[in-house]
Amino acid sequence: MIERALAPTLGLPAGGFGCHRAWHVAGATFLALLAAAAAVGAPSVLIVPLGAEFGWDAVTISSALAVRLAVFGLASPLSGFLTDAWGVRRTACCGFALLTAGLVASLAMTQPWHLVLCWGVLAGAGSGLVSLALGAAVAARWFATRRGLVLGLFGAAATAGQMLALPGLAAIAEGQGWRGCILALCVLLALATVALLGLVPEEPDEVGLLPYGARGPQPGSLPSASSAPHVGIKDGGSGLFWVLLGTFVVCGASTGGLVQSHLVPLCADVGVRPLQAASLLAGMGALTFVGSAAAGWLADRFDAGWLLFWFYGLRGVSLLCLPFSDLSFVGLSVFATVYGLDWIATVPPTARLILARFGRDRAALVLGWVFAGHQLGAAVGAYAAGLARSGMESYVPAFLATGAFCLVAAAAILPMSAARRPAV
Repeated sequence: MIERALAPTLGLPAGGFGCHRAWHVAGATFLALLAAAAAVGAPSVLIVPLGAEFGWDAVTISSALAVRLAVFGLASPLSGFLTDAWGVRRTACCGFALLTAGLVASLAMTQPWHLVLCWGVLAGAGSGLVSLALGAAVAARWFATRRGLVLGLFGAAATAGQMLALPGLAAIAEGQGWRGCILALCVLLALATVALLGLVPEEPDEVGLLPYGARGPQPGSLPSASSAPHVGIKDGGSGLFWVLLGTFVVCGASTGGLVQSHLVPLCADVGVRPLQAASLLAGMGALTFVGSAAAGWLADRFDAGWLLFWFYGLRGVSLLCLPFSDLSFVGLSVFATVYGLDWIATVPPTARLILARFGRDRAALVLGWVFAGHQLGAAVGAYAAGLARSGMESYVPAFLATGAFCLVAAAAILPMSAARRPAV
């Protein structure tokens, strides 16, 4: 009944999500991305318990998290290459195996370098393999239409899952200790692995189906996956690739780098209590699902280049205006609402542009490299904002500079409008 009710809203046939195997595949992929995101976000609620048990300070624990972020970014392009070469299931299962190995091994850790190895290297590599590049491959193979909507849902799962899982993980850690939280994550990863193996064939033709919305076989862009790192970027697509990479660097700097890392300290500077500030981030996490799904719906119907222009432009204007507002809790709540809706809105149009230019066989690889730029931007943005706060005793320069970069990104993407793209 729920499927039938949602079908007209999302533009699906009357049969709803169950009318095609592709929606079962999308559901399993959504769960996989959500499980990986939960594992990525878990360390933020375990810092205090680990410090209490082992006597490690925040700098020691944060070093492992920094390694995890770097390895995650490096593994994202590898995810795209392995997805082309090995397939979705093998790549995802390899990522889950690395994640689970890191989590299980951490149950016996006693030294800081154990933490760096388990949570930094193994968990970072595993979560990088189960990233948006995997979601792009599923969307490209299983959906001839509604790709924007699917990519929006995948983007929300891969990002908002980190925030939405925190209350449940914190409750488990408080009641059962940090080891209980790790075991709960292992169970979630196991369930996601079973769902992938049972519900995700590599291609629709393996089960005698066409992609959702297709009326005939879907051609790939290029025949060989082994040459994937060089194909598509050297054959005339380099301009679009570098623009998308640059804009995603700005995307990472303006979301995970600036707002997610420094909104709470900014609130503290203006007298907003930490609990209220944390609630703003939680609200953003919930709104990303709405914003990402809406952006996907729009990407299926409107030009992706113009959508990105408006999304980056709105983000830039909001960052430029925030320092000149009254910075009350009400004003910050309005900012959080706008920013939450815009947080992942750039993912579906960007993925649509990549699918249109580089084709379904190269989409995962190219998106992997672009997402690596996102992680690099997040790291640089977080460091630069902290440097501005320490050197100038204010976050205003960081917000103004990042807002200006968002406007530059909006202007840069518009000439790469998807108006000439083929239907995907």
